[in-house]
Amino acid sequence: MGLISGMVAGLLLGVALMAAWSRMMRRRTTKRIAKAADIKVLGSLSREDLKKLCGDIFPEWISFQQFEQVKWMNKQLSKLWPFIAQAATLVVKESVEPLLDDYRPPGIKSLKFSKFFLGNVSPKIEGIRIQNLQPGQIIMDIDFRWGGDPSIVLAVDSIFASLPIQIKDLQVFTVVRTIFQLSEEIPCISAVVVALLAEPEPKIQYTLKAVGGSLTAIPGLSDMIDVTVNSMVTDMLQWPHRLVVPLGVNADTSELELRPQGRLAVTVVKATGLVNMEMIGKSDPYVVLYIRPMFKVKTKVVDNNLNPEWNETLHLIVEDKETQAVIFEVYDEDTLKQDKKMGVAKLAVNGLEPERPTEITLHLLQSLDSLIKTKDKKDRGRLHLSVLYHPFTREEQVEAMELEKAAMEERKRLKEAGLIGSTMDALGGAASLVGSGVGLVGSGIGAGVGLVGSGIGAVGSGLGKAGKFMGRTVTGNLSMSSRRRKQQQQQQQRVE
Repeated sequence: MGLISGMVAGLLLGVALMAAWSRMMRRRTTKRIAKAADIKVLGSLSREDLKKLCGDIFPEWISFQQFEQVKWMNKQLSKLWPFIAQAATLVVKESVEPLLDDYRPPGIKSLKFSKFFLGNVSPKIEGIRIQNLQPGQIIMDIDFRWGGDPSIVLAVDSIFASLPIQIKDLQVFTVVRTIFQLSEEIPCISAVVVALLAEPEPKIQYTLKAVGGSLTAIPGLSDMIDVTVNSMVTDMLQWPHRLVVPLGVNADTSELELRPQGRLAVTVVKATGLVNMEMIGKSDPYVVLYIRPMFKVKTKVVDNNLNPEWNETLHLIVEDKETQAVIFEVYDEDTLKQDKKMGVAKLAVNGLEPERPTEITLHLLQSLDSLIKTKDKKDRGRLHLSVLYHPFTREEQVEAMELEKAAMEERKRLKEAGLIGSTMDALGGAASLVGSGVGLVGSGIGAGVGLVGSGIGAVGSGLGKAGKFMGRTVTGNLSMSSRRRKQQQQQQQRVE
């Protein structure tokens, strides 16, 4: 009897174990099928879909397999960061403070660091791509992310008040291009080039907080700091601009330096269908255009007209035809307030054929920001241009470099003399190439400045100082509009 009951119990236990195992395998198979379906869906996602899912934390190695993950480097970087931060703090402060003075807007008299420390949180490298595009060089693209805890306080001295501003919640998302120039002598690297790639566009996000006061004490302060930071990054670090650091005593870095590639002659013909920004009468439009924020030029002002004609030719230097673009900003001149932006447009230089005039019509947008552009469908008018690109010879390259340096020194001199508020002010007439020289030929500066041929001279029609105020190009308060001047002249004639 005991034997039979034992056999039955063993049989039932075996059947139960087999049933449980079979059920577990079915569930496992179902999960695997569901997971495989999910993976298939993820595999079908495009780069744009992944960006929407990941947002700003989107790592490059997801869609570009040439980016290799370097977890080991992040571990070492976190250990070394306290020493790197201490050393880099001094270097960055000494390097950036002079730039803050060069790029500060006219509304601010002084902009310096009162406190600067990079913090204890190390950056994160999401991936690295190695390239060998040229012999004797190693090109390394680093997907760089940093959400640190730096302690940065700016001492802001404006025409309204002096206020310490703390920069909080700093986040940096960019791809850093590092170029190593190789040599036969130890340490086998003669120079290093550092730049930020333009694509994907570098993102620097932060929050401003007034220490012991309010940001409203200085009107437009947040916009002014944003403009200063963006201009510094675009003009100094964003590719093709770069920092070249020689490591050897007699290192030849001439091949690594950025050289002018050509001259762009832009004829601003007219604008049509502009949106009126005035409550009474019509807008007084003018156009500011630039490739580098440091070298802005502008057209004359056309009074009381929403379909203005300028027919004005301005010249710009192109340093990298494949990556650079011309930015066009249309403003409405205001005598008493800051000038209003009527629209903005962008023209890529790489689509232009050398020595061939091209007629182009650009649609004005509210902003070049891709998110704003998709939301704002309002027609802001069109800008009609004629563009001619002339590539430089080697002799013209050298001459353009020298004249560009002279133009920069002249802008600094004008700033110190109080004729312009900032080295980034858009100079009237043009910063243009006259013959083989760079010319600031003048309808826009009170004293007038000209760099004609290779010399520096004073020319101009004395329209008063023009500049940027509160982060935007203005002529108000510093110069009178043509309409206002005509009214005063008529009144004076009546009195006589």
